[in-house]
Amino acid sequence: MDYLWLYIAAGVVLAGIAVAAYLVRKRVAESEARQKSKLKKQMTSNIAHELRTPVTSIRGYLETLIACPDMPNEKKLEFIEKAYNQTLRLTELITDMALISKMEERSSKFEKQDIDLFDISNEVFEEFGERIVEKHVTVENCLNPGTVLTGNKTLVYTIIKNLVENSLKYAGEGFTIHLECYSTIEKYCYLTYYDTGNGVPAEHLEHIFERFYRVSEGRTRDAGGSGLGLSIVKNAVKFHGGDIRVINRQWGGLQFFFSLLRHAD
Repeated sequence: MDYLWLYIAAGVVLAGIAVAAYLVRKRVAESEARQKSKLKKQMTSNIAHELRTPVTSIRGYLETLIACPDMPNEKKLEFIEKAYNQTLRLTELITDMALISKMEERSSKFEKQDIDLFDISNEVFEEFGERIVEKHVTVENCLNPGTVLTGNKTLVYTIIKNLVENSLKYAGEGFTIHLECYSTIEKYCYLTYYDTGNGVPAEHLEHIFERFYRVSEGRTRDAGGSGLGLSIVKNAVKFHGGDIRVINRQWGGLQFFFSLLRHAD
């Protein structure tokens, strides 16, 4: 009879543990849902704000052209060019937002293949060749040919592209860009990318991967771009099973350390 009570007591305890675990999981799920909802609302608000700027500019330029039909042709061309540049910014913003959305909600849609990091990095440097020359930038691509990983080519290209573009926009002129894989321990490629340019005030470093975050108001707008470049880098690194961090170099410039899974599951 005593054993029967022990079994009943044990059953009650186990049931209590199961209920408690269920309630904890439920609360965690509800908390995560609230957090996701909050982030989506914040993202929607940020997107609306970012879209409003180029749209308002385009409208202003076009209204001026309509209201002033006798404007000198030289001035008309200036306004048309400004409106066109805003459409480019708008297109980039929409493209970047779509990429982030796809990575977060439909990541399985990205195809994976073997990628040579040396080849893909050279493609990026070739794309920016003219700007690299204009800004007197020295490129040190220290990746070895045959450094291969399994991943999505578009996203890996975007990681390197956005890092380089960030340097070209904000690092100044006459600096050096350096990219290398410093270790391939176990299943990861460990890479570093840095420039020897202006760097970023220390208080901004922890926010640098946040969407639409600006070191100074108007910085992204003045230089062009969507304000999503480094956020996309972080998401793309996570997609490849890695992590990323950033520091200010002692000798000047920003340095990124990131890892990419060599062979996807």
